[in-house]
Amino acid sequence: MNVLYIGGTGTISSACVEASVAAGHYVTVLNRGHRPLPAGVEQVIGDKDDEAVLRQLAGRGFDVVCQFLLYTPEQADRDIEIFAGQCGQYVFISSASVYAKPSHTAILTEACPIGNPYWTYSQNKVLAEGRLGDAMSAGRLAATIVRPSHTFRDRFPSQVISGDDWAWRILNRRPIPIHGDGTSLWTWTHSSDFARPFVGLLGNTGALGETFHITRHLEAFTWNDMYQAMGNALGVDPVCVHVPTDVLARAIPEQSGQLYGDKSNCAIFDNSKVMRVAGPFTCRVGLQEGMDRLVKHYNTRTADGQAIDESLHAKLDALCHAIEQL
Repeated sequence: MNVLYIGGTGTISSACVEASVAAGHYVTVLNRGHRPLPAGVEQVIGDKDDEAVLRQLAGRGFDVVCQFLLYTPEQADRDIEIFAGQCGQYVFISSASVYAKPSHTAILTEACPIGNPYWTYSQNKVLAEGRLGDAMSAGRLAATIVRPSHTFRDRFPSQVISGDDWAWRILNRRPIPIHGDGTSLWTWTHSSDFARPFVGLLGNTGALGETFHITRHLEAFTWNDMYQAMGNALGVDPVCVHVPTDVLARAIPEQSGQLYGDKSNCAIFDNSKVMRVAGPFTCRVGLQEGMDRLVKHYNTRTADGQAIDESLHAKLDALCHAIEQL
């Protein structure tokens, strides 16, 4: 198959490009050209929103177009107009954060209602899904919607601040504020484990007109588990402080959407639907192994030093100190 990736070097898309090449696809990638690609991949350097470039690529009649860089309903309208009738399958990378919050079921399936009242990012993904759904119903576009959850590859998972910042705090024995009591269940998936079933959906007629999430199957970890695994990988036992979600959201209001609309909720996923279409799979990279793999990437990025926002870290220190006093 001839497969176009719009993106192709991000946390998730880089692993999918590698899996596509391994599956024998002829792969073309549209991006800004800042990162290397696997041998044999055709690179088109351009902006993801350059309509002239998108129309030129659409004219090549790809079997599959994988859109990793679409975030608004307006971008969805543009892609529908450009790629309608021009590709065999259009795959939109949405987000598992679109599911309604708070969730009223312990296990999430694709049949669960969507609608995130807290996070603009998720709300725009919902709207984009709706535009694509209308285009599918009208017979304009043969599309597939894929919803990843928290996926990692070369960076520690983030929550409120970046994973690199969390690593710095652990190494410097600064307290780690964890929302709630750290026992809510969360799903982390390594990008290589995401990529295998994802590639199984490409060119698959059973995937047309359907929506799938792809995550670790019916297995989750607590946030306490994650930070402990991260500390184990770094060789330092983390100092964890449990902070009520409301308090943490008020302390860092710009992250309140992610907290209320995503990470403070339990997230356990049933992947039976994608397994029925793309084939059964198991996640090969466990939590501790995944954290261990990230250390070398972190050390490489920070070999010449790490930029630190001391005012932000001082705020987190003060918050943890106040909670500890209580």
